[in-house]
Amino acid sequence: MNIIKKLNVQAVINFEALFKISYGIYIVSSGSREHGNGYISNTFFQVTAEPPCFAASCNKNNYTAELIKKTGCFSATVLHKNAAPELIGKFGYKSGKDGDKMQGLDIKYGETGVPIVLNDGIAFMECKLVQTFDAGTHYLFIGELIQADILDDQKEMLTYQYYREIKKGMAPKNAPTYIDKSKLEQKPQALNLKKYKCAACGYIYDEAVEGKKFNELPDDWICPVCGSEKSDFYEI
Repeated sequence: MNIIKKLNVQAVINFEALFKISYGIYIVSSGSREHGNGYISNTFFQVTAEPPCFAASCNKNNYTAELIKKTGCFSATVLHKNAAPELIGKFGYKSGKDGDKMQGLDIKYGETGVPIVLNDGIAFMECKLVQTFDAGTHYLFIGELIQADILDDQKEMLTYQYYREIKKGMAPKNAPTYIDKSKLEQKPQALNLKKYKCAACGYIYDEAVEGKKFNELPDDWICPVCGSEKSDFYEI
């Protein structure tokens, strides 16, 4: 029996099922004192115990991917549950090619010189790059742990489930867990008045309250809470 042919059936994917997988929320950074960058990641995880090694998935289009390959090191800051929406917006929805994400933040430099974001963090890890895997749209960077410490042992970590259900946020477009909003159920709005949600911080633009259609806002309009661009909003 040809097993491949037997399995070659059209399957139904309920994309809501993917939200049941557990993740944390981190800022993965790389670079140097002169120029550093970072991005929001929910796919940073430990892969070995001896020596302790961690994996970070990074979109090939992310500027941080270039810096990790160039410097051979990266760090990860574990964010707490009440991390500022502005911080998530900056690292999740802005490009380091357009500005210095590290400016104005509390930064520590590790043994390798890699920047480590301390803002709203409860712990950090610093890794030396040992392997890189090409995963299609993303690189999977494997790093050996060379330094780790606790920043705040009183606060709980921010999980992706909490970020989605409580903070009402969604993964950025470059995240490996990003799901096209058109594949999720859309709720009809009465009287043609709609609501739009910021994917970074969960802010709701309600046309009934604001008195102006969302599509009539200027292209350079930004989220009043976290500063994300208009294109980062989706209809709910």
